[in-house]
Amino acid sequence: MSNSEPSWLIPDWPAPANVHAYTTLRSGGVSVGPYASLNLASHVGDRAGDVLLNRERVKAGLQLPSDPFWLQQVHGDVAVTVPFRGQSRQADASVTKHRGAVCAVLTADCLPLLACTADGEQVAAIHAGWRGLLAGVIRAALASFVETKTLVWLGPAIGPSQFEVGAEVRSAFVAKSADFSTAFTPQEKGSYLADIYRLARIELGRLGISQIYGGGFCTVTDQRRFFSYRRQQQTGRMASLIWRG
Repeated sequence: MSNSEPSWLIPDWPAPANVHAYTTLRSGGVSVGPYASLNLASHVGDRAGDVLLNRERVKAGLQLPSDPFWLQQVHGDVAVTVPFRGQSRQADASVTKHRGAVCAVLTADCLPLLACTADGEQVAAIHAGWRGLLAGVIRAALASFVETKTLVWLGPAIGPSQFEVGAEVRSAFVAKSADFSTAFTPQEKGSYLADIYRLARIELGRLGISQIYGGGFCTVTDQRRFFSYRRQQQTGRMASLIWRG
């Protein structure tokens, strides 16, 4: 077990002062083995008690105003509004205008995006693997952002030198828009290296969003700070969280 304090990244972006955003790192928790140590996911095989304690550590360390709204992520395009009164939490993004409501997504290679309006009145957390990006999860999550000026931070994800995909993935994106072709680099035997950060930036640009920050991480190669499913299938998850004060 680790007795250190939970650790996290603070987005480097010009968000309004009332917007609070973080991505947890893998250190500072109590989980052991492949989940060491700050695993925040309850669905990956870790001990339930350890996950609950890790979540309590994050809540205390970040002084969260409420428990995060945890999603059942399915790599789709559904975004839910928090507070949430429905029956299913199967979604890959959450959005809120309510003070103190904490939106959150869990990742370990997929791209977490945190977003806010420039007036600080609305925030969103988005889980975007390539399937979600293709399905339009970013568009779905930001559809209710009525203000034209939106800020987005791209959190830790698999880097462009590590994300090998099949030709069918590239074809699906290029069929959606030829703009996406620049995010793929051909490799031997017909595969491609995909730049998930570029895919997201292109999609955001198609939505008219230009204030994009972050990116440049690699969850696969930075083993000290990040969990990575591609590096080690049995592993934990980091959380990206955002709320408005």
